[in-house]
Amino acid sequence: MNADIVGWLSSLILVSTISRQVYTQWRTKRIDGVSKWLFIGQLTASFGFTIYSYMVDNWVFVFTNFFMFLTAVVGEFIYLGNKRHAQRQQNAASGTGARAAPSR
Repeated sequence: MNADIVGWLSSLILVSTISRQVYTQWRTKRIDGVSKWLFIGQLTASFGFTIYSYMVDNWVFVFTNFFMFLTAVVGEFIYLGNKRHAQRQQNAASGTGARAAPSR
């Protein structure tokens, strides 16, 4: 079997599973079990691996790591949005939510 085929199939599996996880977080609006450092670490590592992969001329890993970098960016924004959503729900449940300003 051609080594590139193995690499591209592995890349497809990895980016599909990570993308599905980020989609699930977006859909459920939950942050349970997700560390605030997960996407920060993924961003940093994926950026470094993208540069490395380009330097060694490995296009399978350039694509995979760049896509993982983009997924981490999206995942971080979703995580932060879900965290704000959870905080608003908690505030509403405890009655400490922000009050609307009186209309003029």
